[in-house]
Amino acid sequence: MIATVIDTSLHRASGSLFGLAYGDALGKPTEFLTVAEIVRRYGPAGPRELAGDPALVTDDTQMALAVAWALHDAPTFTPEAVEPLLRERFVDWSVSPDNNRAPGMTCLRACAELSLGTRWQEATVADSKGCGANMRVTPVGLLDIDLDTLAGLAQLQAGLTHGHPTGLAASELTAYAVRLLRDGATLPDLPGLLTARASEQRAVYRADWLGDLWQRPGVATPAEFIARGWDECLRALARLDAALAGPDDGGDPCRLTGEGWIAEEALATALLCAIRHADDPVGALARGATTAGDSDSIAALAGAFVGAAHGMPAWPADWSTRIEYAAQLTTLATPHD
Repeated sequence: MIATVIDTSLHRASGSLFGLAYGDALGKPTEFLTVAEIVRRYGPAGPRELAGDPALVTDDTQMALAVAWALHDAPTFTPEAVEPLLRERFVDWSVSPDNNRAPGMTCLRACAELSLGTRWQEATVADSKGCGANMRVTPVGLLDIDLDTLAGLAQLQAGLTHGHPTGLAASELTAYAVRLLRDGATLPDLPGLLTARASEQRAVYRADWLGDLWQRPGVATPAEFIARGWDECLRALARLDAALAGPDDGGDPCRLTGEGWIAEEALATALLCAIRHADDPVGALARGATTAGDSDSIAALAGAFVGAAHGMPAWPADWSTRIEYAAQLTTLATPHD
């Protein structure tokens, strides 16, 4: 962990949570377009202005808010206290009339089972490592908690819907990245710090948080189960390192680190956008939104990272009143600033 004095005047928690929503909003209209179509519509720099008042977000922000509210309401950060609150918030989201933003089928399937009271280890979609696992985990990284609790919370919120070990590991790394940035790490520091964390945690199965989730055909031990997830994340981070070692050609970042539909690729590609545009926060969002992949999730995570690094001054001042769910974002982020 980077030891430093946090500059509270930057409001890094707000910068991160609002940044996630801003990236989500910029990527919303581009998610299912080709890069050529995006460039024709927005120009080669991609979308850099919020559209609409309010500027609408997707299920990425909605589910991040669900996680944030569950954590806000938790009397203590234990699996017994948090799991029912996550379950309730996820189910409420799944049946809300506002859940009309192309939600992921994995989340909908799992929430349908959770609504029946099914044990979450059985309700989850066991083979899914979609980016829904980590697109919503940013609020965990904003908490002032020890790293074991951060890891447990990050993996639990992922596991309720996405039971694949890579979804668990990528979610922990995403939350850890937000924590590192809040604590003073720079964006270029992240690949090395995350690789070290993944290597250290490779055989750590958090049974107190995950229970018997590991029990799958062909899996002999909990350590074998979770190592599969960490190994896939390590390979994604290696691709990120390779991409950063070369010059930026200005093209689609998905060509180098993946299209972001799955958790480890969403993490790696969002990091690539954030690091390439570390000094141009809106540019990081625009780069994430100008992809052939899961543009809203990539841009949302890029916004969470850049916002945690630079705080609210990273963003145009008028955006905070124009983004959908602005009041909730303020309520949930401000106590952590």
